[in-house]
Amino acid sequence: MEILLAQPRGFCAGVVRAVEIVERALEIYGAPVYVFHEIVHNRYVVDDLEKRGAVFVESLDLVPSGSVIVFSAHGVSDAVVERAERRRLEIIDATCPLVTKVHLQAQRYSAKGLEIIIIGHIGHEEVDGTMGSVSGPVQVVSTLDDVAALAVIDPQRLAYVTQTTLSIDDTREVIAALKRRFPAIQGPDLDDICYATQNRQNAVRRLASEVDVLLVVGARNSSNSVRLCEVALQQGLAAHLIQDETEIDPNWFAGTQRVGVTAGASAPEVLLHKVLERLREFGVTATRELDGVRETVTFNLPKMLLAGKPARLDSDSKVGAEPS
Repeated sequence: MEILLAQPRGFCAGVVRAVEIVERALEIYGAPVYVFHEIVHNRYVVDDLEKRGAVFVESLDLVPSGSVIVFSAHGVSDAVVERAERRRLEIIDATCPLVTKVHLQAQRYSAKGLEIIIIGHIGHEEVDGTMGSVSGPVQVVSTLDDVAALAVIDPQRLAYVTQTTLSIDDTREVIAALKRRFPAIQGPDLDDICYATQNRQNAVRRLASEVDVLLVVGARNSSNSVRLCEVALQQGLAAHLIQDETEIDPNWFAGTQRVGVTAGASAPEVLLHKVLERLREFGVTATRELDGVRETVTFNLPKMLLAGKPARLDSDSKVGAEPS
């Protein structure tokens, strides 16, 4: 049995930046450093940071006044920021710059008096943050049925933005349906879909014709990992989302000659190596990496973390970053 590795796979620039922000905050300020929501959707990453002194919370009420709070890569609503400031928490914003771009885009549309339609999954932290970044009317759609049932204030004054980690094909269909129903709607086409999400989905499409089954290493609450499985299934390829090597079922490989392996954008490479070690027990004789996009995008850390500032942050500070 041969293993074909997708390229690219695993950590994207936004995840690398978010994890490094927590690591640097722990170095500079010492434990505990509080993190609002999982910094990225991967239990292995969260557990590792917890061992170093990060404390993950789902409510700001659990954070002592004056503590350092890191906002996750998925972004937060304006209400969360305001509450953190009122509680005199020291804010470090690890929101992925590509998510911040969507927030700013939605805010510009809203400032023009347009009702915002977010293409995404209700309840996902990124969608919640985007919804909470605009003050005007906003709705969420996920499917073509959602579009058909959509009731808007004024069909002539609409705009849409998208969650960054969606399936490109599914999102294209939803955008097309929105434009058919509301010809005046404004939006960025597929530009909001994260470059890393696109690259990993394209890599799965390239794998689909060369392997018999695909393993996607990633958390079940990782939107981009779930989408990789969906892309494979759309190509007629059997696919399994696994959180680590313990979830591999040898029955998946009966009669199989080639197994594809990829990893979601929040899955560290160490998990993939553990999966490969496990697969060797099932008769893997060779491992080969397919050609693909070599990602060179990086995002700057907040300046105060780069400077290694030893003091606490100013009480009204909110530190972001720009792409480099």
